[in-house]
Amino acid sequence: MNFPVLYLRKGAERRLRGGHVWVYSNEVDTRRSPLTAFEPGSQAQLLASNDKPLGTVFVNPKTLICGRLISRDPTQGMTAQRLTQRLEAALVLRQRLFPEPYYRWVFGDSDGLSGLVVDRFGDVVVVQISTAGMELLKDAVVNGIKRLVQPASIILKNDGKMRQVEGLDSYVSVAAGPEVNQLTVVENGVRFEAPLQDGQKTGWFYDHRMNRRRLMNYAEGKRVLDVFSYVGGWGLQAAMAGASQVTCLDASATALDAVQHNARLNGLNNVDTLQGDAFEALKTLCDDKARYDIVVLDPPALIPRRRDQKAGEQAYARLNQLGMRLLERDGLLVSASCSMHLGQDRLIDIIRSSGRKVDRFVQLLEQGHQAPDHPVLPGIPETDYIKACFVRSLTGFY
Repeated sequence: MNFPVLYLRKGAERRLRGGHVWVYSNEVDTRRSPLTAFEPGSQAQLLASNDKPLGTVFVNPKTLICGRLISRDPTQGMTAQRLTQRLEAALVLRQRLFPEPYYRWVFGDSDGLSGLVVDRFGDVVVVQISTAGMELLKDAVVNGIKRLVQPASIILKNDGKMRQVEGLDSYVSVAAGPEVNQLTVVENGVRFEAPLQDGQKTGWFYDHRMNRRRLMNYAEGKRVLDVFSYVGGWGLQAAMAGASQVTCLDASATALDAVQHNARLNGLNNVDTLQGDAFEALKTLCDDKARYDIVVLDPPALIPRRRDQKAGEQAYARLNQLGMRLLERDGLLVSASCSMHLGQDRLIDIIRSSGRKVDRFVQLLEQGHQAPDHPVLPGIPETDYIKACFVRSLTGFY
């Protein structure tokens, strides 16, 4: 294939040679290759300042991340055939990992498919496209999925925030099969139904699967508070593992209705719900001297951008302090984060300082990570985003 050329500034190739796959607009030699010459989503050959080829990229001149590596072979672009090959390679891994078809099938850059997320819910496949390059290959994505798994329905849930950044329209549509409103999920032996149209992201968060499995080991006979519960992923799995009582706290009445539905679906009668802003509700519970054996804190990303670092870390600290105050004398705090800007070490330090603030002796028992259907590329720290700390909290110990 013949590609236009995108030139880098001197030295800008170092990060790419180290394993990263993104090109930032300030790394481009716009004198030799003006970004305005490229159409959003077009493919180009990437050259270092000394004219040595680095590979091929998707280009979007409108964004800070203006280039996304397709291949390190400068002659190979993203074709429908290559896309299907990468879909198949990703599928092989997931089928090896999980006996049932409930998993994240494609995790963007980590599977060589930048801007593409595919989640599988039995015979329903939900696709999210977030880059202009992948949007131009939308039909190839759908055809590749049909060829590999023959699902009953393929839903394009293209309403994520990144689409606006890429200059793409927001929409949800049916690409194949009948329309779907509810998704079925089976995780760690527990059955859920999650909303698709009004649900978060693709409707479910598979990334904490292994951490929710860890929680089940601690749950028997315990009173559990699941904060930011959504449709009950953490809380209901604790209930199925023998928790004596589970309370799911969320701001969304729709999500809490789904919690009760999912509890009935699994024959559980020990689950109740509490609606409200998490911080305000936790403060009220503390004032009322409520106590739990286990508190799970799994908030949305509190540090969505680097400039939110200080405020986000303060929010994590406040959240962890409130959670610890609600624990019995010997309780378990599960403190999670999906903020890629908050490293594991920094989360641990926030937990440490929060324990000192509320006079708790804390022991770090386990550290959880994202599930293996969300593989990490070592050269791309942004792909390593999920943290979960299992912390024993003691009062009057010292």
